[in-house]
Amino acid sequence: MKFWQFLRFAPPEMLPRLAQVAEDAGFHGVMLVDHMFVPEKLDTTGTLYSTREDGKPFWGEEDPWPDPWAAIGAMAAVTTRLKFSTCIYILPLRNPFDVAKSMATLSVVSSNRVALGCGAGWMKEEYAAMGIDFATRGRRYTEMLEVMQLLWRSEMVEYHGEIFDFPRLRMSPAPAAEIPIYLGGNARVAKRRAARYANGWITHVFRRPEIGGMVAEMHGMLAAEGRGGEPFEIIVPAGSSMDAYRQFSDEGVTAIVNLPTLDEVGPRASLDDMRRYIENYANTFVGRI
Repeated sequence: MKFWQFLRFAPPEMLPRLAQVAEDAGFHGVMLVDHMFVPEKLDTTGTLYSTREDGKPFWGEEDPWPDPWAAIGAMAAVTTRLKFSTCIYILPLRNPFDVAKSMATLSVVSSNRVALGCGAGWMKEEYAAMGIDFATRGRRYTEMLEVMQLLWRSEMVEYHGEIFDFPRLRMSPAPAAEIPIYLGGNARVAKRRAARYANGWITHVFRRPEIGGMVAEMHGMLAAEGRGGEPFEIIVPAGSSMDAYRQFSDEGVTAIVNLPTLDEVGPRASLDDMRRYIENYANTFVGRI
């Protein structure tokens, strides 16, 4: 079982040191989270994501959301083995050329230690502020995946879609190797997209009795895409439970993302507190499943 340490809301200036701590503790990698901003007024009607029972976000307006690619560059510079990914980067909010360029560059300078964990997003306010149609984010998302995978080839490419259209061109540098893509989301359309385009799938909302069926469903979708024999990551963000981790492993989960509270790894914890938490978690779980 691979273990990722989630560093959401950790103070940005501490991220390089925390990456070193995670690497020394034996983690496979660290993951960052993504939002562009926190709106003053947020409509959470109908969403299951990132909210408390009262419908309000669990984070505050002052909690940090650093640019993940800048942060990963800083962390990669002070580590040698640790992998880096997002969980979840809101891909349709961006331009595929910008994201492809940033990730290809990070792949080269980090010796191929970067992955893209992405999703469609749920916060309508972000889309409105950035002038992107929320209703068409699914089609934009799919085309962006196709465009980026083309741009990462070391050759002339072209694309002619509904949203993106460009003649033959070549982007350089190309990635040092294939950049893994992990797609999030528990909706059937999200899982089908992962089976078609991705190297792995990140679950979101699940119950322990359901995880086996969800893994089996994903493997069925992979087989339908002709990818039944390919390596494919099943990544589960979860709290600390050895019993749950063993069950997940038995049912085909390949990686755990450790989800600390804001007080354990976040803006209200000291560097020493976060170091102790990461080391204690690693001593308890990493390498034991």
